[in-house]
Amino acid sequence: MEVLGPSSCRTFSIPAFLLLLAVFWSALSTAAPTQVVELEIDGPIGVATADYLSSGIEHAEDVGAELIIITMDTPGGLMKPMREIVKDILASTVPVAAYVAPAGARADSAGTYILLACHIAAMTPTSHLGAATPVPLVNSPAKKESDDETPAPAMERKIMNDAVSYIRSLADRHGRNADWAESAVTEAATLTAREALDQNVIEFIAENREELLAQVDGYEVEIAGASRAISTSDVVIEVFKANWRIRLLTVISNPEIVLLLGLIGLYGLMYEGWNPGAIVPGVVGAICLLLAAYALQVLPVNYAGLALIIVGIALMVAEAYAPSFGALGLGGIAAFVFGAIIMFDSGVPGFGISYAFVIGLGLGFAVLLIWLLGYLLKLRRRGAVTGKGSIVGGTAVAMEDFEGDGKVWLEGEAWHARSRGAVAKNEQLIVTRLDGLTLEVESVASPEATASE
Repeated sequence: MEVLGPSSCRTFSIPAFLLLLAVFWSALSTAAPTQVVELEIDGPIGVATADYLSSGIEHAEDVGAELIIITMDTPGGLMKPMREIVKDILASTVPVAAYVAPAGARADSAGTYILLACHIAAMTPTSHLGAATPVPLVNSPAKKESDDETPAPAMERKIMNDAVSYIRSLADRHGRNADWAESAVTEAATLTAREALDQNVIEFIAENREELLAQVDGYEVEIAGASRAISTSDVVIEVFKANWRIRLLTVISNPEIVLLLGLIGLYGLMYEGWNPGAIVPGVVGAICLLLAAYALQVLPVNYAGLALIIVGIALMVAEAYAPSFGALGLGGIAAFVFGAIIMFDSGVPGFGISYAFVIGLGLGFAVLLIWLLGYLLKLRRRGAVTGKGSIVGGTAVAMEDFEGDGKVWLEGEAWHARSRGAVAKNEQLIVTRLDGLTLEVESVASPEATASE
């Protein structure tokens, strides 16, 4: 029998090792599943939404995701953030699918632009999209009063033509129905999911995300001028969550929160001015006011409403310093309520302020005003609390037995007193007169003291 030597063993082991390494590497490569990143738009589209989607798309590119799914349920939003989102989608190296979900969801206004910008468009059976007319034109008085024979004002034509060309270019980019896209702008047209599929506005109808992934498996899209087939046969779905900064931006972008931050900021600074050295109200007020100022830069604000709010607060503060029996306070409340109503009256979905909230704040200020007026009237009815007026009529306690001159205790101080009758120690006395630094007192039970009361 032939026995293998050491050199033969080394010769055999090297190829075997390389083979095992190749098998291991292949297994490792095939074990890593394809990744799908899911982003969510739930509510109005604002600056925070644009920041969140930009971060999500960047994350998907970093991890080498196969597909990005944007689940949408939105009434629309601001045009500037919407355009930033569209730019990020068009520049993405990862295919992006817009999915209007869950059941009953919508992609109205700005949501329609985002859907048309995506490489794949899908909806649940009970969802809808459309109504993409720019908001400045929706409630335009000129638009309501004009007829077909009267040309629209130049600014309206510019806004409308810009929106039409923009949405048509997005539809044409992915071979969708550009004529309907134009009607969504000019006529505020809407479509159900089935109608959108029949009119070549979307590519798929899916009951849920899993069904959507099954339908898009093998679907080809164009990325950076090259065709690319999407593989979703074996994927891991990662739901990308917003970080704390984006969540904070979402909160302070709420018009009602902005109004509260502004009120806290103004009153905090005013309290610091009234009580120098308090520090905390001033710090909190400054922070809240800066946050409100930042939010006002990214929200559609009517500055006439903001001016009315400031005037209203000034009038309510003036009521405390120059009591007008409610005239200044009521005027301030009226100015505040009207200002809050028109401040965010832009018509942009999700960026208005509820009348109930404004009325609630107005009632709160009214209650505060009534309390302030009552407090001032109470102060007017009170006697003097310092000086001679606060001493005469007060109750003193005898520190010793005396008849004529003696010592009494009044408001934490020892006083020289004079009485026309005998006084026992610890007896309660009424101060009837102040003569220099001498108190003239009478016994509580004496007829003179009773009469003076």
